[in-house]
Amino acid sequence: MMREEKRTRKPGEGGTDRKKKPFLRRKVCRFCTDKKLEIDYKNPKILRYFITERGKIIPRRISGNCAKHQREVTVAIKRARSIAILPFTTAGH
Repeated sequence: MMREEKRTRKPGEGGTDRKKKPFLRRKVCRFCTDKKLEIDYKNPKILRYFITERGKIIPRRISGNCAKHQREVTVAIKRARSIAILPFTTAGH
């Protein structure tokens, strides 16, 4: 005969102990809402919003862009970096 052992759960391990995340409002793509805004590699003012202070491209889930515009932003940032309008990284000490 096999004996069934009752397994005790550790706190925070699955089940109902899990804390629920507060409801966060969905971010809206600024390029979809404002049709006048254009993604252009020659305009660093707009592209600066989508890179961190260390020069990394901000992901979609944080910036709120839709997939189409995030791809366009990424290509524009990479083009601007290659012709030295935007930095690849910041100067470290």
